[in-house]
Amino acid sequence: MKSKLGFLTSVSLKRKIKTKWFLAANILLAIVIIGIANIDSIINFFGGDFDSKDKIYVIDNTNNSYDIFQTQLNEASESFDNEGRFEVVKYEKSVEEGKKLIEEDDKNIVLVLNDDTENTLAATLITDGYIDTIDYQLINTAINNTKTSLAIMNSSISPEELASIYNPIEVDRVYLDESKKSESENAEMLLTTVFPVIILPFFMLTIFLVQMIGAEVNDEKSTRGMEIIISNVSPVTHFFSKVIAGNLFVLLQGLLLVIYGGVGILIRKLTTQESLLSKLGSELNIDISNILQNGFGDNLVYFIIVSLILMLLTFIAYALLAGVLASMTTNIEDFQQLQTPIMIISLIGFYLAMSANLFEGSIFIKVVSYIPLISAILSPSLLILGQIGLVDILISIGLMIVTIFLLIKYGLRIYKAGILNYSSNGLWKKMFKALKE
Repeated sequence: MKSKLGFLTSVSLKRKIKTKWFLAANILLAIVIIGIANIDSIINFFGGDFDSKDKIYVIDNTNNSYDIFQTQLNEASESFDNEGRFEVVKYEKSVEEGKKLIEEDDKNIVLVLNDDTENTLAATLITDGYIDTIDYQLINTAINNTKTSLAIMNSSISPEELASIYNPIEVDRVYLDESKKSESENAEMLLTTVFPVIILPFFMLTIFLVQMIGAEVNDEKSTRGMEIIISNVSPVTHFFSKVIAGNLFVLLQGLLLVIYGGVGILIRKLTTQESLLSKLGSELNIDISNILQNGFGDNLVYFIIVSLILMLLTFIAYALLAGVLASMTTNIEDFQQLQTPIMIISLIGFYLAMSANLFEGSIFIKVVSYIPLISAILSPSLLILGQIGLVDILISIGLMIVTIFLLIKYGLRIYKAGILNYSSNGLWKKMFKALKE
């Protein structure tokens, strides 16, 4: 049995790998993933420039606003994690000459600052056309802060008082639950970082696994090849060969995705001498450093281990369920109808995981995280957010093992009855009849 199981598994796996669509799909995936990791270098190669600064030419008719505006713009840029976005230049020529600078380069901006008896400061912003909303917000914030600074200076406030006005307040944080002191501040950021990298590919691979097993079983039935196979091996051997081959394939595909990401990061490191995180913003780098230093990073070890175990078990459960449902159908159209409920369940888990931070303290989301097929998507998100603990995810793993046992015990009955059944009438009746027998 072992030799036949190994033979069928290898044949099924080779059928999936040695195809043109697998090669084409992985070439495309490699290009996309490596391209995303080096997107700024690619844009720079085709004429773009992420490091270029837009110049703001300031015509200061007040004689004391330029330095204040430059300082305020730098501070506003830092608060938006957009430091170095602009280069501020003091322009001594006329407004008309400034407009010529914009005609030479439409990225140039001219700012005219004038005294105003009522509002202290008047400003005119000259651009070629529409500018980015964030850029305008930064400039507008800097102008208003400049006006406030000038008003305070004109009110004869002493330097000491002025310093106390601008001195930022240091908020004294008090945590009633010291265990949540670091985790709660960084968990949501970590979730938004981890979700697209791990959970989304897992979700896509599960859908691919279900469709792939269904298509292969239906292909063998439609070509009558199933009769030849089952005459030489038992339905049990055939069933497990599909499950094993399907899981090996998605694990291989997942490994390839990791390799593509690693190659992209390596190429970036060799070509630009900087890491991918350095382009994600200084605040994100600080948050990740805090996670690794404050003890939260230590918990990531068992987070990753239990999450991978749960995901692997979920792959097996999806493969078993897909094989059982496919055995009762005679064409891919019928199988697609049967797999619709599976897709709906997966989507529910996916969207709940995306909005997990909105359900903090909810018993509902905790209970849903135990549900097999959903738990692998939802539980890791809740674990990172601290809404469930290690015991909860162990419960999810236990329930998934029970689900796999039931799918093997009762699913094999349906598989044996349906694998050589070529009638598409009364599918559900046949499934229940097989279960009773």
